Amino acid sequence: MKKLILTISFLIISAVSAKAELYVDITKGRSDPLPISLTEFYAKTSFEKEIGEKVFEVVYDDLERCGLFKLINKRAFLQSPGEMQTQKPRFADWRLINSSGLVTGGVSSSDKAGTVKVSFRLWDVISEEQLIGMSYKTSNENWRRIAHIIADKIYEKLTGEEGYFDTRIVYISEDGSFKKRIKRLAIMDADSANHRYLTDGRNLVLTPRFNPKASEVVYMAYVGRNPRVYVQNIDTGKTRVLGDFPGMTFSPRFSPDGKKVVMSFESKGNSEIYIVDIKSGKQKRLTYDLAIDTSPCFSPDGKQIVFESDRGGSQQLYIMDANGKNIKRLTHGKGVYGNPVWSPRGDLIAFTRIMGKKFYIGVIKPTGSGERMIVNDYHVEGPSWSPNGRVVIFFKEVVRGKERRSSIHSIDLTGYNERTLDTPKGASDPTWSGNL
Repeated sequence: MKKLILTISFLIISAVSAKAELYVDITKGRSDPLPISLTEFYAKTSFEKEIGEKVFEVVYDDLERCGLFKLINKRAFLQSPGEMQTQKPRFADWRLINSSGLVTGGVSSSDKAGTVKVSFRLWDVISEEQLIGMSYKTSNENWRRIAHIIADKIYEKLTGEEGYFDTRIVYISEDGSFKKRIKRLAIMDADSANHRYLTDGRNLVLTPRFNPKASEVVYMAYVGRNPRVYVQNIDTGKTRVLGDFPGMTFSPRFSPDGKKVVMSFESKGNSEIYIVDIKSGKQKRLTYDLAIDTSPCFSPDGKQIVFESDRGGSQQLYIMDANGKNIKRLTHGKGVYGNPVWSPRGDLIAFTRIMGKKFYIGVIKPTGSGERMIVNDYHVEGPSWSPNGRVVIFFKEVVRGKERRSSIHSIDLTGYNERTLDTPKGASDPTWSGNL
């Protein structure tokens, strides 16, 4: 992906009172969506109108998809986008259609320079205040990134949380019959746009994970019959083997600083957890037990690691210090626990749980309290967090006769607003990037 080069300017931003009414509290579980109005982006030329329509659609879809906002139908609007380019909104008209917030914007371009400027303002209709106003100037082809950035800014201002629309998802694309499944690494934007493949399908690939500090993914691949952990640069496509282990290596994840990878190494039926320094290749063993220890994941501060193990007689989740000391059992429930992944906020750990004939995606606090299930179905697995720790993506498998197809889904931390992400073929093992 090309780096986004842009100029940012601020549009007469009014100071926001501590008592501003326009705010969505997303920490209290399910709540009614906040009604807001998003006007079309005002433009003069046909080219500017084309860009404006595209930006409008992406911003609209981003805000609608998160489930926190109710976008009012533009047919109800009583004021045109052009009018609000030269004067303040008539707030009484917007209150009349029960709109609490209002987003206005415009697009202008310089054909000679090949650049476009997109501006927007967010208004509190109740207090009649401008909450934020910004403009972005960049090359014409970057209009989609600009749209995601605008949606992020609106989300951040109305929730107090970091947005997550300007992000990417890497996953395993699945094609072919169940017995001859072709699995390739694929990448797309968080809204399923800009899809492309990172591997050619000649080798089986599994469990991709993003580097939080760089455009890299770590994943497991079978080259011939040898399973190894690889690191690939997304932009250049350059791939290298991580470490030199004589046996099977799997379940890799980056450390928060992106300098190390924690993973499992299996030898003679025993699986242990290791840390590998990416630059030097130096290895450090963390667990010493006859049980199967696997699926490690760092806490966001890098001080602890959560993993799954059957050392207690059943497969449960455990937490240890990053040096392998102070191992403590996290879960004590019935069934099988696995795939733990720490929230970027550090407050929760998502996991897969199997009980009876059903799969669940659940969350639990690092203290072991507050366990709850947010998804359950025939087969759901592979949770991954949005950068702000408020949304979880996972994959769901559906069996129809002799055919099996997996798809990627997202769900709010509250367990509501489940959505399906569009992919060209079957999809599994998603991993969410940080903000770009």
